Formats: sequence, structure tokens, C-alpha cells
Amino acid sequence: MRTQCGYGDLSMMTRASAPSSAHTSTPFSRMVRTGNLSLHVLEWVPTQESNRKVVMLVHGLASNARLWDGAASALCAKGYRVFAVDQRGHGLSDKPSSGYDMATVVHDLATLIGTLQLDQPVVAGQSWGGNVVVELAHRNPEVVAGVCAVDGGLIQLADRFSDWESCAQILAPPLLAGTSASDFEQMIRRAYAGWPETAVRGTLANMEVLADGTIRPWLSRDRHMDVLRGLWEHRPLDIVPTLRKPVLFTPAASEEHRSFDNTRDYEQLASRHRHVRVELFAPAHHDLHAQFPERWADTLHRYVEEGFFV
Repeated sequence: MRTQCGYGDLSMMTRASAPSSAHTSTPFSRMVRTGNLSLHVLEWVPTQESNRKVVMLVHGLASNARLWDGAASALCAKGYRVFAVDQRGHGLSDKPSSGYDMATVVHDLATLIGTLQLDQPVVAGQSWGGNVVVELAHRNPEVVAGVCAVDGGLIQLADRFSDWESCAQILAPPLLAGTSASDFEQMIRRAYAGWPETAVRGTLANMEVLADGTIRPWLSRDRHMDVLRGLWEHRPLDIVPTLRKPVLFTPAASEEHRSFDNTRDYEQLASRHRHVRVELFAPAHHDLHAQFPERWADTLHRYVEEGFFV
């Protein structure tokens, strides 16, 4: 148990089989109590003292904190203290029956930053998590230095689906519960051939492995649809122009991958607003932070070093 941190409401911290270097895939793991909710948090600590900004990483819908392992390790190697969180209903965090709307998940994140006593971290989120961090900068600008949205942040599902029912029908998650864990791993390894091992392991961590050797998503189907409804209701294109904190977008594009964001939206916002920057990853997968962890970490680091997040 690590007691020297000075945090007020934290449970036991663990670091199983941690090697001597802190910038590895074995961060400290803890449960953090935020009001009536316990959130699972990972922390990467650089081996030497650093005055760099803290970075908080937020996953996407039905994902988990471990998909940030590669990028977090790369940032830690540059001297950043890095946190990644399982959002409510995901991973090892609590799974209440309600509270999956955008306002509540943003409140979770703002409360977590306060509980950890972080001084205006740079907060990055992927996909739905990108929309979450944009909303965080809108509702709680005082808690962040700025935000980065990774192939997300401008997702407006209502622009593609005029009613919730059609959105729910088309974007409902696949029925993976009951699949054998070994079959699922083989499927992921085939799909992510050539990707870093951290990406494969992070994707596998989206699932709970049951005693009978089958899997089920940590995020239940009902809660998945609740999150999706909150995303369908979100209007980030109305929010971003009004932000008082900087926002960096790192969208992905390829012939195979079509983002729910429109590249023209990014370009127009960046051309009209000094607090907006865009770095396109092409070709790249939706999970570009896992596909190209070092490259993405280098991009964020460059913007920090240039003073964009002040």
C-alpha cells in the first residue's frame, strides 16, 4: 500500500509484478471513491521528478482504461504523470443502474480530478470520451489546462439519425456475451495484426472472463444504450466555439474507416478559432491511440511543449 501520496479518499494501491521502470504497462491501480461512486484508476509515475503537466486519459464507449497503456507508458517516459480511468459502468469501476448521461459522467470526471488533487491536468478522451472531455472543458473549465479529443469530440449522432430509435437500432452493440475467451482473443489478434501488444491486451480487457471460460462485456447492454442515448443528445459543435480552454483534435481517417466526425468540421473550427488545433492521423483506425501510441503521445507532448495548453 502506497501511503505517501496524500490523497484523501483512496483505497489500497497495487502494482503486481512491477518492473523497476515506471514507464511500463504495469501502472499503479486503485479504486477512488468519488461521492457514491468508486472509479478504477491507473497511474503511471515517472522515475524522476518532473514539472510537466499531469495527463488524464478517458476511454471510449464500451472500452476501458487499459487501452491507453501504450500511450500512457510513452507519455510517462517523457516525464509525465499519467492517469487513466474506467468510466462508470466500464472496466473495474462501479456499475450503477443510472447516471450514463453526459452531464453525470462529466461530473464523475470533474469530481475525480478534485479527489486526486490534480492541478489542471491536460485531459484526453477517445471517441465518446472525446465528447466527454469537450463537455468537461465546457462545464468545468477551471479543472483543466485543456483537452484533447482522439477521433471524437465532435460526434453528433443526431445529425446522422433524426430519431433515437433509428440510432439505437443501427448502433446497438454486437452480442458477444457467451463467446469463448480464446475465440475472442483469436478474433482480436487477427483484426489487430501488426498492432502493439498493449492494444491487443487493452481490447481484451473490455471483457470480463467468466468461470466457464466465456466472456461478457464489462458494460452491460442496457447501460451501453444509455451511454449511446446521451451521445445522441450531445451537441458539441455548439459547444466548441464557446470554450475558454484549448482543445486539440486528433481525428483518424482511412479508406476503411469513416469517422462519425466530419473532417470539414475540424478544419472549419480550427480556421475560425484560435483555441482549436487539429492533427489528422491518416491512415489510422478509430483506436489510433492504441494503434500508434508513441506517435499520438509525441503529438500531445509537442503541443504541451509549445505552450498550447496553458
